[in-house]
Amino acid sequence: MKNKILKNMEWSVVVCVILLTIIGCIELYSVTESSGYTELKKQLLWFSISIPITIAIITIDYNIIAKISPILYIIMFLLLIGVLFTDPINGATSWYNIGSISFQPSEFAKICVILSLSLAIVKVQKNEKEQISRPIQLLKCLLVVIIPVLLIVKQPDYGTAIAFCVATAIILITSGINKKYIITAIVLTIIALPLLYFFVLPSHAKTRIDVFLNPNLDPRGSGYNVLQSKLAIGSGKMLGMGIKNGSQTQLGYLYPQTTDFIYSAVGEEMGFIVAACIIILYIVLITKALHIAKTAKDDLGSYIASGIAGIFLFHMVENIGMTMGLLPITGVPLPFVSYGGSSLLTNCILIGLLLNISGRRNKTMFAE
Repeated sequence: MKNKILKNMEWSVVVCVILLTIIGCIELYSVTESSGYTELKKQLLWFSISIPITIAIITIDYNIIAKISPILYIIMFLLLIGVLFTDPINGATSWYNIGSISFQPSEFAKICVILSLSLAIVKVQKNEKEQISRPIQLLKCLLVVIIPVLLIVKQPDYGTAIAFCVATAIILITSGINKKYIITAIVLTIIALPLLYFFVLPSHAKTRIDVFLNPNLDPRGSGYNVLQSKLAIGSGKMLGMGIKNGSQTQLGYLYPQTTDFIYSAVGEEMGFIVAACIIILYIVLITKALHIAKTAKDDLGSYIASGIAGIFLFHMVENIGMTMGLLPITGVPLPFVSYGGSSLLTNCILIGLLLNISGRRNKTMFAE
């Protein structure tokens, strides 16, 4: 059984993750010298912790993991409530601090929600696939997502909340939901955006959008980061300025360079070729995730893989887009490249689930 799993696994996914992690660690080595490489050491520690957990996830049938997801969901729900009463960090109550260890429950919530939503849809479609298009059944499934999203928005963490919405949309499309819901959702989103801007979003969120549209409105304030980011990426040209030689990166003009804007640091010090390779690696990773969803042995595996593809797709597009000034800044990290223990562990578990699903496919799937 183990040999079959290893043979069927999408090893290209593993290659993409390793290469992205190496690039991230090289850049962390470059930008953390002043702190004694603290972030790099922590990142390597979290990666070493993530490896055995990922292997464990691969070895346990994902159907079994999905069955315990309601318990994980309840734990996640309690953690998301509790974190609202913690001390704010950069204006958001998103972190638990236990000694020198910090973790972000909204990151782990991605795993719980994808598993729980996928399981809920499978149960709804047990007798008839079209059941997911019935309003009451659809609402029951959506409540699985709505509850944690509202708690995450309360922190506030709009970027992570949107990631949940993107993953949910891709899972629902994969489930064969009636197209009228997709069209309705698009129309409602177009209508809701201006209403959210004028009547719901706090002033700092509005400022981010205004600055996104015109960074020169506040070049020394809210527009500073995106202007420095674009300058850093442009300065790298084709081959980059060299590790530890990026002017914007090393002189502290680019911030935070280990998390939100690490792609800008890579662009400046490693150049266009490496920056483009990062995008290519993500495209391969997401494409393989969608292929795993298509070839999964059952609907549950298909939905889980689709949700994971949605998470990685949003994080890639949003993080790289905001560093180039193409999207508003939301504080979304770049998976496997940005520094962050909670993010790295969560992403490794998601990869473990992908490999789990791909390893349990039937051999006939490869005859296409």
